[in-house]
Parts: sequence; C-alpha cells; structure tokens
Amino acid sequence: MASDGPIVLFDGVCNLCNGAVQFILDHDRTHALRFASLQSDGGRALLEKHGMKVPEGDPDTIVVVEGESAYERSSAVMRIVRHMTFPFWLARVFVLVPRPIRDFFYKIIARNRYRWFGKTNECRIPTPELRARMIT
Repeated sequence: MASDGPIVLFDGVCNLCNGAVQFILDHDRTHALRFASLQSDGGRALLEKHGMKVPEGDPDTIVVVEGESAYERSSAVMRIVRHMTFPFWLARVFVLVPRPIRDFFYKIIARNRYRWFGKTNECRIPTPELRARMIT
C-alpha cells in the first residue's frame, strides 16, 4: 500500500458509508486507497488543509483527497472507482454524466442514508486490514 495514496474521508457513523468502505477494501485493485472518518482529528485536519468546511453536525458528503486536490460527492466516487476491480471500475463511464446531475442523485442518497441504512453512535472498531489503511 502506498503511504501517499488517495485518502477517502467518510462518515464514520453511517452504516451505508461503513459498508461502502468495506466494499472498497474488498475491491480495491490498487490497494492504494487509505481511509479516515470525517469525525476523526485526521479527517478534520485534511478538510481544513484543503479549505473545506468541517461539518458541525452529521457530514453530508464523501471526500477523496489526492495530492493537493480534494473531490467531494459524485466526483469523489468517480475518483474511487478508478481503483476498483472489474466490473466495478466500469462505473467510470458515469463521469460522462454532467456533475450537477450526478450530484443531484448523490444528494438524494446522502439526505436519506440514515433513514434507509441506519446510523451508529460511534465509529466501529476497524478490522486489522482497515486499521492498517486508516488515518486517525
């Protein structure tokens, strides 16, 4: 795993987001993606470093930090799928859909994710594989 690979910032109390992190770990062909909860000190520091607002309440987006750039919502998802195994990397075709349209659907899911998938009161204890790729 590259120590300078992209960092996925996710909502650590969202069941959908935690499931997505597990899915990404299982299908990350590059093993380069690293992870940090948006609620963690490291996640908050990365947001601040990239001039992004640190959420006061529940976060409403996923962020991917690559080098000096940060991507959020559907653009972050498009950055993640570049690292996925076949057939999941085929989702890159959605980059052809204009970002405002992709983000419209992203925001619908983000707005309803706790109701549809639930929420935990705390970040869960990571597996050893995830722990090795976590930034705290």
